[in-house]
Amino acid sequence: MRLFAIRDYRHLFGAQVIALFGTGLTTVALGLLAYDLAGPRAGMVLGTALTIKMVMYVVIAPLAAACVDRLPRRTLLVLLDVVRGAVVLALPLVTEVWHIYVLIGLLQSASAAFTPTFQAVIPDIVADESDYTRALSASQVAYTMESLLSPVLAALALTFMSFDRLFLGTSAGFLVSALLVLSARIPDARPSAHTKAWDKAAAGIRTFLATPRLRGVMALNLVVAAAGSIVVVNTVNYVRDELGGSQSDVAWMLAASGTGTLVAALVLPRVLDRTAARTVMMTGAGVLVGGTTAAVTLIAAGLTTWTGTAIIWTVTGIGMALVITPTGKVLRDSVGRNAIPEAFAAQFSLSHLAWLITYPVAGWLGTNAGFTLAWSVLAVLAGAGATGALLLWPRHDGRGTMTGPAAHARHAPGTDRSTLAKAA
Repeated sequence: MRLFAIRDYRHLFGAQVIALFGTGLTTVALGLLAYDLAGPRAGMVLGTALTIKMVMYVVIAPLAAACVDRLPRRTLLVLLDVVRGAVVLALPLVTEVWHIYVLIGLLQSASAAFTPTFQAVIPDIVADESDYTRALSASQVAYTMESLLSPVLAALALTFMSFDRLFLGTSAGFLVSALLVLSARIPDARPSAHTKAWDKAAAGIRTFLATPRLRGVMALNLVVAAAGSIVVVNTVNYVRDELGGSQSDVAWMLAASGTGTLVAALVLPRVLDRTAARTVMMTGAGVLVGGTTAAVTLIAAGLTTWTGTAIIWTVTGIGMALVITPTGKVLRDSVGRNAIPEAFAAQFSLSHLAWLITYPVAGWLGTNAGFTLAWSVLAVLAGAGATGALLLWPRHDGRGTMTGPAAHARHAPGTDRSTLAKAA
């Protein structure tokens, strides 16, 4: 592939993949650490930790995107990887729940600054339009593979080691990522069209509010977060307490969701060649609403079987992929090239704002009031998000969001993408 012939992109992509798998192992190990410290209240602990993560992402990511063109980006990325590696190394040493909260705050502050900085680097390294599209797809594939393979690797590792050893693998991953970033040539950032930090931070948000299809994406973020929170937050307690499973069983159930995501990701490229992104994403929203409704029925009726749970978790993974995978293309088609980093940073914050709403519901309400009520609330939020997306993103507006031959005319030489974005 021509894209991977670009040395600097190859090194940065390798850094992203390694750091992603490190993060995936941390997610599994963090849930097990919470169960080890809090037992039946692990969902509340994990929900609080993930809520802290979302607060950091919502607050810090836009500021990082606003200031990224004022800082030496390679040095910043390396420093953030080192910080993340050091914090993860300290997690196995915690003895109190509040220690988790402090360390997660530090870890996610670094991650919140890393992601928009990394995203802003790619367009400067991959100049060709078609290669840049492939770079966006490759990043999504990396996220997809991580969601599948990290739980599987964790499940295999947990068969012969304790969960705290997973943190060591994560820390090593961040350090390797830092070395790969250090080996890449990263050009200085191009000046943004906005000179003030707040203007740059708010520019992407204003674009979302002004563009119908992006308003639809905001609503779809809530659907993904509502369904995903059940899987991310509640799997540990559900598998351990309701199904009587082991640590490895927790990881395998998470892998069921990842399997659904992978299957959808393998099929989607051909589908998106023929089908508008709006259609695919709305279908995904419908799948997620159905999945959350099925989860409520499962727990309310007392049908807590391994097979039923695995099917619902897999369906949820499929629905999340259907919504998330086309999002990068929709963003890129909606703004001018120099505004792409700001748009991605805005989506990064807005999507995590949705998780900030749903994580406490899954963690706190699930612990104090039970899964039935918590999952019912999440199912209602998923339905509200899907309905909002249908209303906010008009059907005729799906015209510019195809990735196949129909998209080429849109980006033909001489076409002004900013003009196309205004038409949205």
